[in-house]
Amino acid sequence: MTGEPSAGDSERPATGDLPILEPAALSGESGSPTVAGVLLAAGTSTRFGAANKLLATVDGEPVVRHAARTLLESDVDPVVVVLGHEADRVRAALEGLSVETVVNEAYDTGQASSLRAGVRAVRRHDVDPDAALVALGDMPFVSPTTIDALVTAYAADAGDAIAAAFDGSRGNPVLFDERFFDVLADVDGDIGGREILLEDDASVLLSVDDPGVRRDIDVPEDL
Repeated sequence: MTGEPSAGDSERPATGDLPILEPAALSGESGSPTVAGVLLAAGTSTRFGAANKLLATVDGEPVVRHAARTLLESDVDPVVVVLGHEADRVRAALEGLSVETVVNEAYDTGQASSLRAGVRAVRRHDVDPDAALVALGDMPFVSPTTIDALVTAYAADAGDAIAAAFDGSRGNPVLFDERFFDVLADVDGDIGGREILLEDDASVLLSVDDPGVRRDIDVPEDL
């Protein structure tokens, strides 16, 4: 999404010198944290052309619906989708799915405002989550097992900010502990939680066998 840099951006540093964990290396008793899902689906997708890339179809379904179903088929709950550009059309593409939606009226200012809206919506929810997993609406190829792997790593105290990585390169989604909610709800600019991930001492990458964490939709050829 325009204004919402994703894991597929080739100009982004591969890991930011973060440690990379293998799932098999996780040890110790795992708890049962409550992790909310936040799907950012507000961008204008100008690089895609005149059409809204979130409404383009993959295997007969809109891209954004694939991304939302990935979260719904995982261990995160609730799932909040942040809308913005063509909010009514994107909401219609999610019809029938058990997601909550919130509209970011300032979506054209970039990802930071969408992330802010998503975290604030999670904090208003009846559920008091221990963490939030932030995913992107233009990444329809992520596997639900990857989401669950991030939640499992968090439950095993692997880190407080955990991003998926494939083939040694950082991708999306990213899980953030509740202690980051204040700063995530107040971020400015167009960096989202990237600074937190790259600068916090408790940040790690989790290696997953899922190339979808590096595949976003920017142009029609990406489909």
